[in-house]
Amino acid sequence: MSADPLLEVSDLTKHFPIKGGGVIHALNGVSLAQNKGETIGIVGESGCGKSTLARVILRLIEPTAGRVKFEGQDLMTLSKPEMRAKRREIQMIFQDPFASLDPRFTIGAAIEEPLIIHKLGDKKERQVKVHELLAMVGLGADAASRYPHEFSGGQRQRIGIARALAVDPKLIIADEPVSALDVSIQSQVLNLLVKLRERLGLSFLFISHDLAVVRYISDRIAVMYLGQIVEFGEADTIYRDAAHPYTEALISAVPEPTPGRRQQRIVLEGDVHDPETPPSGCPFHPRCPKAIAICQTEIPAKKSIGPDASGHIVRCHLQ
Repeated sequence: MSADPLLEVSDLTKHFPIKGGGVIHALNGVSLAQNKGETIGIVGESGCGKSTLARVILRLIEPTAGRVKFEGQDLMTLSKPEMRAKRREIQMIFQDPFASLDPRFTIGAAIEEPLIIHKLGDKKERQVKVHELLAMVGLGADAASRYPHEFSGGQRQRIGIARALAVDPKLIIADEPVSALDVSIQSQVLNLLVKLRERLGLSFLFISHDLAVVRYISDRIAVMYLGQIVEFGEADTIYRDAAHPYTEALISAVPEPTPGRRQQRIVLEGDVHDPETPPSGCPFHPRCPKAIAICQTEIPAKKSIGPDASGHIVRCHLQ
């Protein structure tokens, strides 16, 4: 890890108050650091806090505690106007491209809007930029005069990508960007993101529930469960030498691409625990097939494991 990461998240916590006096424990002390040009995948089941993490980093919602630094600057200290300006450098691609596009705007107007907001270029320069972005994501210039409903889901996600790229960001947070697409279209969009990363030197924080998708695009993977990162390391290491029982279960659910080869599926009992009343001890212990007595009472500390002890981190009493 470099001395000066692009993004540094420290002990990020988010609790949502609810009627009756309880709280939803959405994030519980999440920490990670990301280098420039790196793609970190965030993976876990629905309800584990992945999307909340993305929105807190962007301060679309405010954290309960913790810090987010971008290029060494503490984002939590910025005023609302300052944070709005900072979002030029940190853009987001949303899961539902149709919901993120105004149906009353042409595609050209939708892509041009962030350029207007950040006062970039005159009208002619913005139009040239829109056409360049459309070409970059594999769409023709004629798309600029059409409306969102005239495009397929995959095309609309390409438009969402073009819109995120419009202001030349340094980091893109992609929140389940391919989960709503057909499998064949997923691969096209993933390949596009990989090419754009190489061409533009982008960094991605890529959020998904699909470990196979995350492995394909990510340099490192963070596995989240009930608001915590339970395992973090190089993508190949996580896939080859998973250390947390939850990670092992996620990997076992990935379809085997080689005909005739099948791996034993680890079936977890029950659902993710209610985040309003998280379990004592390890948050995964009620579903863990390997749980021991200490798992029920003590929260596991972060441990560095493997030959590269600084690069593979796990929270598990069994390690």
